[in-house]
Amino acid sequence: MKLLSVGVFFVLVPALLPALDPLSASLFMGGAAITWQLFSSHSWLKCRLLECCNAKDTLNFSVVKTDLERKVFGQHLAVQLILRALSTNIHSKRPKKPLVMSFHGWTGTGKTFVSSIIAENLYQPSTSRRRFVHHFDTVLHFSHASHVHLYKEQLQDWIRGNVSACPRSLFIFSEMDQMPHGLIDSITPFLGYHEEMDGVYYGKAIFIFLNNAGGDKITEIALDYWRSLKGREDIPVKELQHLLSKEIFSNTNSGFFQSQLIQKNLIDYFIPFLPLEYEHVKQCVREELRAQGHPEDEDLITEIALAMTDYPSEERLYSSKGCKTVASRVTLST
Repeated sequence: MKLLSVGVFFVLVPALLPALDPLSASLFMGGAAITWQLFSSHSWLKCRLLECCNAKDTLNFSVVKTDLERKVFGQHLAVQLILRALSTNIHSKRPKKPLVMSFHGWTGTGKTFVSSIIAENLYQPSTSRRRFVHHFDTVLHFSHASHVHLYKEQLQDWIRGNVSACPRSLFIFSEMDQMPHGLIDSITPFLGYHEEMDGVYYGKAIFIFLNNAGGDKITEIALDYWRSLKGREDIPVKELQHLLSKEIFSNTNSGFFQSQLIQKNLIDYFIPFLPLEYEHVKQCVREELRAQGHPEDEDLITEIALAMTDYPSEERLYSSKGCKTVASRVTLST
């Protein structure tokens, strides 16, 4: 209706101009052009002056690849899978379904950090991301199990409304371990293979779930490989993804317990985040020293990394907290 009104307006313009002086006519036409740009759904001017979601794919894939490879330590499996998933989805003109990824691993292994890298590079630099990146913290947003029915309705309305406004919306669900059972199944209809549903196309949307569930299984497998004198690079990712799927489906402490999302194979990638070893923690400490503007003190780096590698108690191979407390340790030590 708005476009029709604008169209009628431009039809009448030639009839109105003769009655105006040259300056007024110029101003009139300039204003008309701006009006047309602001009404246009994919206008460059609208995107510059107002917040908008451009229909064109704007993910800066090369920057994402560089950031993941340079800033994420010890997660070669996760980085490879995520880059493959993003590339496939972004380079498809009309994906058949939304991209759905579930990140699994111990705390501090990089799950939240990686999701933030994706969010930072999904839209044009001049675009405010707050309207298109939707972060749900289970503890904050879904804290009352008795309100699950209400949460389901609110979650469906939120996803439907925001994807209608921006097809390339990003939804991040953290603390999935705390998610009330059955709640996440409410979004099942949006994740399937549909051309459109009630006039809304969901194929360009991206859903990321952050889980600690499955972290013990990942660590168990990594430790077995280490004890067998095999490198973590040798862990077969397909086998690990299959084990993760089974683990969280049967885990009562998982938000995906008996979930339809797994039963219906709607999660495209189960991304394993491996436990961080001593050398990876050192990299985190070194990076944090740079970020805080301190010189790279190798003695301090070694001291902090050694203190944080605490699992298993005999071998002390991994950091049970990943790099989560590195920033505070650096602050206290400098």
